[in-house]
Amino acid sequence: MALLDLLGRRWQLRLLWELRDGAYMRFRALRDATGISPSVLNTRLGECIDAGIVELAENGYGLTARGHSLKDLLLPLNGWAETWARSLPDRDQT
Repeated sequence: MALLDLLGRRWQLRLLWELRDGAYMRFRALRDATGISPSVLNTRLGECIDAGIVELAENGYGLTARGHSLKDLLLPLNGWAETWARSLPDRDQT
């Protein structure tokens, strides 16, 4: 599936996660929030723009209506992941 290929690319979900609240973010703010290298961030943003899920506006990058609908589908997955993580045995964080 084309969507799973897109979302499976390194840093793609993290990028969408940072834009989930609906606020537009400038390139530098996205880079600082994600830790993605500038070249990879530029590539991932371009892929999201081409897919119609992110747009570049005067005030920065943000989700399109299609991007928000994708976010709404992914949020339950986040809930499942949090429940799953709590069910795992505690691990030493050394």
